[in-house]
Amino acid sequence: MPLPGNSVLTLLLVVGLRAVWAQTIVLDNSTVAANEFTVAPAIASVDARDSNSTAALFEGETLQLTDAVIANLTDLELSNVSLFSFQSESSPEETLSKQSLFGKCKTYPGDPLWPAKPVWKLFDVLLGGALIETVPYASACYDSFGNYDKAKCDFITNNWINASIYHTEDPTSINAVLFQGLTCMPPTLVAPKAKCTIGGYPVYAVAARNVAQIQLAVNFARNLNLRLVIKNTGHDFAAKSVGMGALSIWTHHLKDIKFFGLYRQGRYLGPAFKLGVGVQAFEAYEAAREQGVTIVGGEGRTVGVMGGYLLGGGHSPLSSLYGMAADQVLSMEVVTADGRFVTASETSNPDLFWALRGGGGSTFGVVTSVVVRAYPKIKVTTLTYVLATGETVTAEQFWAALRAFFDGFITYTDAGTYEYFRISRVGDGQFVSDMGPWFAPGMSRAELEALVAPLLARFRALGVAVAPVYTEYGDFYDAWAANFPVEPWGSHTIRQGSRLFPRASWRDAARLNATFDAVRGVVEDGGYVIAFNVAAAPRAGYPDNAVNPAWRQTVMHAIAASLWDTSGPEADIRAASDRLTFDWVQRWRDVSPGAGAYMSEADYIEPDFAQAFFGSKYPRLYQLKQRYDPLGVFYAHSAVGSEDWTMSEMILGNLPSQNSKLCRV
Repeated sequence: MPLPGNSVLTLLLVVGLRAVWAQTIVLDNSTVAANEFTVAPAIASVDARDSNSTAALFEGETLQLTDAVIANLTDLELSNVSLFSFQSESSPEETLSKQSLFGKCKTYPGDPLWPAKPVWKLFDVLLGGALIETVPYASACYDSFGNYDKAKCDFITNNWINASIYHTEDPTSINAVLFQGLTCMPPTLVAPKAKCTIGGYPVYAVAARNVAQIQLAVNFARNLNLRLVIKNTGHDFAAKSVGMGALSIWTHHLKDIKFFGLYRQGRYLGPAFKLGVGVQAFEAYEAAREQGVTIVGGEGRTVGVMGGYLLGGGHSPLSSLYGMAADQVLSMEVVTADGRFVTASETSNPDLFWALRGGGGSTFGVVTSVVVRAYPKIKVTTLTYVLATGETVTAEQFWAALRAFFDGFITYTDAGTYEYFRISRVGDGQFVSDMGPWFAPGMSRAELEALVAPLLARFRALGVAVAPVYTEYGDFYDAWAANFPVEPWGSHTIRQGSRLFPRASWRDAARLNATFDAVRGVVEDGGYVIAFNVAAAPRAGYPDNAVNPAWRQTVMHAIAASLWDTSGPEADIRAASDRLTFDWVQRWRDVSPGAGAYMSEADYIEPDFAQAFFGSKYPRLYQLKQRYDPLGVFYAHSAVGSEDWTMSEMILGNLPSQNSKLCRV
């Protein structure tokens, strides 16, 4: 039978290590399992509103690891309790000194100080049974983990690429499988003799449902110098949610949602949502629709909008009107590297608040919830069409028509619209670009028709015919749901890189010519381009935060993708990979000096990532990284402070492998 609150914790500790190792407790001469159903984790319950929180804490946020809990564990002489203690406020150097005993690298399986099984069992009991030992998502296709299941393997294989919704429900599966090491892929997608190992996946994951579990994980990782990673959904081009030998905090289950019809904070007075960090785009948008309001998020359905998306800035179909997703944040609740749970807002930990809004995920702490502003319900009109070469459209006509579209980018973003389009080569001298969609928030069909009329007139003058399809929607949700399908996932035959092209290039004829030619040249060479005509400097202004300054000057965010055939020689695959970084995207860098790239959709080995992803904000971000995480508890590839670390192995010669040791430079 379940037991209440702290009495459970005390009972568990009194029975001592026998209960911990056996995963049982004795109650009234009856032996019961010690798990998440019969015992509480090592927590204390606090009031739902503390002195710093700007909104009442969610229930899971009221369950915290406190100094009193740690003291209780210590007083009862529970073995290894020091592994779960908070960082010493007086001397982080003391902890760093202890870590130096481990050497320059994180602690890994096989190292003398890697936790023994009984320690992991103790950790699991204190977590309340939330520890998951990793079994890779595709392991059902192999005998390696004792769970071979042909039917399940067939399902996983058939839905590997086109069903991200399944991957996001797994504690360790990620999108950027190439950098994980490809150690457990469906065999038909790699090689007949493929094997399944954990490789670059974390060894354990904590399925976090409350703050105490996150605090325990952070403290445990810090005190043992374990590599710590954070996974929300696994959407990321840089495999930031994995790492060999790591402990992962899986925040996917933090899905509480609360709406405030009238929320007051500082200078803001209006509707707002408090959203758990595990809330995904489709859930956030459904909640907004139910309340008759609109919130800023991305187009991807299964992306965790309050996680790495928002922390990295977050561009949106609404950005030209309202700015980046990070601009909407009013406050955040976060577990920092010392294990403490704090509020970050304009008045509480303002430096941390500044850094979290655009400074990147997995860097300064583990966010548990975010309060964001909401906007009135908004109508949307969309336009779709296909521009393609064919019997009546030559390649030169195609490129001339596409250039006519490019010419209007400032006009379109100034009007608040967002164009999501793709360009590809489909044969020798044959090209296609589909508009999917031209997204016009706040506009009627007549207003959008008037905006694009000059462009369609230019198409006709060039002898290019397209069949525009307009659709009016009563609110954002309906337009979003109809136009953005579930995103693809998990391809190991692709690398992507991106660039933020500045408005200044459109104000100079020579620079615009060079920009257009650079995009055209990549497509003609076989690159696949996904692009967004989007701005992030709304007329109403935007707050001072860590969002890359390049976003405030942008009118086009473009992604180039290089693909290859895995059956070919490795030299050819490496050439295709290198072409992306050192040829195609380099052309884009050359025509946009001083601009940047969007960190969440960027080249894995972006040269000078600090400038590209953070621009002039980087020195302050690095300084704050040293203040809030002096021990390097949080690491993510190409995140703030990542230059202080290196990985021991490479993929294709120059791609750091997450299936390798992480060591200080």
